[in-house]
Amino acid sequence: MKIALQTLASAAFGIAFLAVSLFVPAGTLSYWQAWVFIAVFIASTIVPSIYLAVHDPAALQRRMTAGPAAESRPLQRIVISATVVLVMATFVVAALDHRFGWSSVPAWLVPLGDVLVAAGLLLAQLVVVQNGYASANITVEQDQPLVSTGLYGVVRHPMYFGALVMLIGTPLALDSFWALLAVAAAVPVLAARITDEEKMLREELAGYVDYSTRVRSRLIPGVW
Repeated sequence: MKIALQTLASAAFGIAFLAVSLFVPAGTLSYWQAWVFIAVFIASTIVPSIYLAVHDPAALQRRMTAGPAAESRPLQRIVISATVVLVMATFVVAALDHRFGWSSVPAWLVPLGDVLVAAGLLLAQLVVVQNGYASANITVEQDQPLVSTGLYGVVRHPMYFGALVMLIGTPLALDSFWALLAVAAAVPVLAARITDEEKMLREELAGYVDYSTRVRSRLIPGVW
């Protein structure tokens, strides 16, 4: 019951956060791209969360323990804080762009953006199904196993890959090209998080050094 209430509270907060971040700067509720984006976001997160609540509540609990305060490493607190600011900036710039018509996104690109958002979110959720220890904060638990199959056999950080896909799709889904600048600014922040996380994993997670020699790509296959 407790995890169910936490899931509902988290969902309610997420919806409120999206609504305020989008409709206030847009200056109107007549922003259909934002309504579709919110619907896609809800569907792509609530359904997998329900699945985890039933089949692996411990994994869901790890995903809900998030934010700068949940991080034990100083650099990660900075990274998460910067990430929150940049995500907020993405929403606000997209809404302002829509309001004032700074850019013109072709109609066919908006649903493509929603597809990327859904794909990225679902991919990130699939990672949690494959690895129940994939928490929202950087940590290695006692007796935590190394997962090297499935998506982890393609890149070492598939959850971040999903997050990147979602971020790229967000400005397009929200009818904005200018908001892509905030996404571009988030890329080096994500790289800093991965680099610091790998330092910890090499030191604390048994078998990670050998795994990193077998799976060469951190985030994007064949690129980095």
